Amino acid sequence: MALPLDGLVVVDLTQNVAGPFCTQILGDMGADVVKVERPGRGDDARAWAPPWWGAESASFMAFNRNKRSLGLDLKREGGLEVLRRLVARADVFVQSLRAGAIAELGLDAPAARALNPRLVYCSITAYGTRGPLAALPGYDPLMQAYGGLMSVNGHPGAEPARVGTSIVDMGTGMWAALGILAGLRQREATGRGVEVTTALFETTLMWVSYHAMGYLGGGEVPQPQGSGTAMIAPYQAFPTADGYAMIGAASDALFARLAAALDAPELTRDPRFADNPGRVTHRAALVEALAAHTRAHKTADLLERLRAAGVPSAPILTVDQVVHEPQTQASGMLVGADHPRLPDYRSIGLPIQWDGRRPGVRRVPPLLGEHSADVLTWLGYTLDDVRTLKSQGLVQ
Repeated sequence: MALPLDGLVVVDLTQNVAGPFCTQILGDMGADVVKVERPGRGDDARAWAPPWWGAESASFMAFNRNKRSLGLDLKREGGLEVLRRLVARADVFVQSLRAGAIAELGLDAPAARALNPRLVYCSITAYGTRGPLAALPGYDPLMQAYGGLMSVNGHPGAEPARVGTSIVDMGTGMWAALGILAGLRQREATGRGVEVTTALFETTLMWVSYHAMGYLGGGEVPQPQGSGTAMIAPYQAFPTADGYAMIGAASDALFARLAAALDAPELTRDPRFADNPGRVTHRAALVEALAAHTRAHKTADLLERLRAAGVPSAPILTVDQVVHEPQTQASGMLVGADHPRLPDYRSIGLPIQWDGRRPGVRRVPPLLGEHSADVLTWLGYTLDDVRTLKSQGLVQ
C-alpha cells in the first residue's frame, strides 16, 4: 500500500504525548520519522509506568510506532552537528522544547530554515508564542483546568474532574499534524517551507468552543455536564435495573420513538416536552420521568428495545470490554505487527483509511537509540565515525 507521505523525512524532537502523537500520525501516513532522544533516559514517557507491556512503558508504546530512535547528546557540539545535518535533509522538523530552548540550540525556525529553506518547521508550545504565560511550561491536566474544560466535566457539586484521557495533548498533536500537512501543500505551491505553531492552551479553547459561544451569546456560565450536554435533552446516561445505558434522542422524532419504545406515549403529549428547547428547560422533570421507565429494564434488554425502535443508544463499556467488542474487531483498528520482544503486540491504529485500507505498523515502538547507526550512516557518517561518536558518549 502506497502511503500519502512515503518518501518524506520527519525529525521528531518531542517527548511525552502531544509531539509524539503528531509524529506518529505522520509515521502512520508513511513518513520516515527519526525520533531524537537523550542518551540514557530518552523520552520521559519511557518511564511513565506501570502499566508496563513486558519491560516497556505502555504509554510510550501508544504514541511511538513507525519511528526510528536516535540517541543524541544535544548539550555538546558533536551531537548538535548531527542534528543540524539531519535537519538539513529533512522535510519536516517538529519540536516541543520549553520556551527559548530551541533558540539556545541554534535551531529556532529562522536558523533551521536557513539550513533548509524547504523545511516545514512545527513548534508545539504550551501557551503559544505571545501573552503573559508564553514562557511557562504546560501539561494536559493544567490546560484542562486553566482552559475551562474541567469546569464543564464531571457532575454538579462534585470535585473537579479531568477528562480521563490526554485529550488536550492528543488534540494538539492532531492540530500539529494537520498544520504540517497544510504546510507541505503550501510548499508544493511556493517551493519554500513554512513555520507551523500550535499550543496546548489553544487546543483547550477549541474543545470548549461551543460552551464559550453559549456564554458569549447569552451570558450564562456553563456548568458540569455529567454524562449529558447542555443544549440537548434527553442526551445522557439513564439508570437501568442493573446499571446504566446512554440514550441520545437528539430530535423531536427520536424523542417520539423513545417514548413509544418505553411504552410512555404520554411523554410526547406533555407540553413541557414538545420540542428540544422545552425538554432542555424542563430537563430535571424529563430525566425523572424517563428514568422511571428505564429502571424497569435490564441494560441489555433496554438497548435491544431502543435499537429496534431506531433510538440511538449504547452500553457504557469498560476498556477491556471495548477491546473485545465485535465492532472493534471488525473495524480493523487493532493493528498488529511482528515484534521482537512482544509476540502478542497490538496497537490502536490510525482512524483513517485510504481506498478501504488502514495503514499498519511498519516499525514497532523503538528501543532508545535502536536505529542510531542506521540514521548516522544514512546521513553520510562512516562506521568508524559512528563508533567514535558512541565512544564519546554523543550517540547512544
